[in-house]
Amino acid sequence: MDGGPWGGAAPIIDPFGRAITYLRVSVTDRCDFRCVYCMSEHMTFLPKRDLLTLEELDRLCSVFVRMGVRKLRLTGGEPLMRRNVMQLIRSLGRHLDGGGLEELTITTNGSQLGRFSEGLFEAGMRRVNVSLDTLDPAKFKDITRWGRFEQVMAGLDAAQAAGLAVKINMVALRGVNDDEFDAMIAWCGERGFDLVIIEVMPMGDIGEDRLDQYMPLSMVRAKIERNWTLTETDYMTGGPARYAVVEETGQRIGFITPLTHNFCESCNRVRLTCTGTLYMCLGQEDAADLRAPLRAASEDAPLEEAVREAISRKPKGHDFVIDRRRGAVSVPRHMSVTGG
Repeated sequence: MDGGPWGGAAPIIDPFGRAITYLRVSVTDRCDFRCVYCMSEHMTFLPKRDLLTLEELDRLCSVFVRMGVRKLRLTGGEPLMRRNVMQLIRSLGRHLDGGGLEELTITTNGSQLGRFSEGLFEAGMRRVNVSLDTLDPAKFKDITRWGRFEQVMAGLDAAQAAGLAVKINMVALRGVNDDEFDAMIAWCGERGFDLVIIEVMPMGDIGEDRLDQYMPLSMVRAKIERNWTLTETDYMTGGPARYAVVEETGQRIGFITPLTHNFCESCNRVRLTCTGTLYMCLGQEDAADLRAPLRAASEDAPLEEAVREAISRKPKGHDFVIDRRRGAVSVPRHMSVTGG
């Protein structure tokens, strides 16, 4: 089938006319942290036999690239914890430089960047997103439960030394890090990092009350603008963040607001789990099994058909809500399963 500028299969268009150009792939549900807004402390992870092999993940991602995906983001859990993950990353890098893919990137907690930053750059990555919610080592330990602050700081140094641009993802947590926005903006300005602030999302039972964690970003932005000048910009990365420039530092600050102002109208994203399940929406439970057609035949036509059928069910938007009557859990699966 001639895809015109895509050079392969016809591009994927959802029922609302949105072209699907961004695939987020969770390569593992495992992580070396247990962040309080993401996981319970005692998680039960998938048996390794249930995971797609790296070769299968490569094949699936390559099908999506052929069908018009321009941006591919690897997530987890912690993606750099997956054994031999660099094999997959190097292989996917072949789609860059005229191969259809415009960007290959990763979201990480930063713990493994000291080991992998140079390899990521060599494979074609040019920027990474690093989840970091505080600059206080003691608070970092409380939020991540298992994390080592010094290891993440060393990882950020390694990423910059390798030539990777760094964006910091900070989840706003009321009563936890809501006194650190000024410090984080100043630090990101000094380091040359962009910053994205994210509302806590009601996904999975984490052993905490998200009503206690939740802080609307309208409130966060109001606090920030007491001390910083934010100028709106039309800068986009393909994700849901809306950006401004912090005039005092010259760095960008983004806001992801799934609850107070959802970002669904322009959604171009779908999410693939490490078991081959495709979620058309982060905030909905409808999903498609791509593992069966992947393993049923060596040719890709049935797989492409399964992808198209799944995208034909992509909803207009999500149903995220934080509500005491609903226990503050809109979606029962943990964020680490879907990959954010």
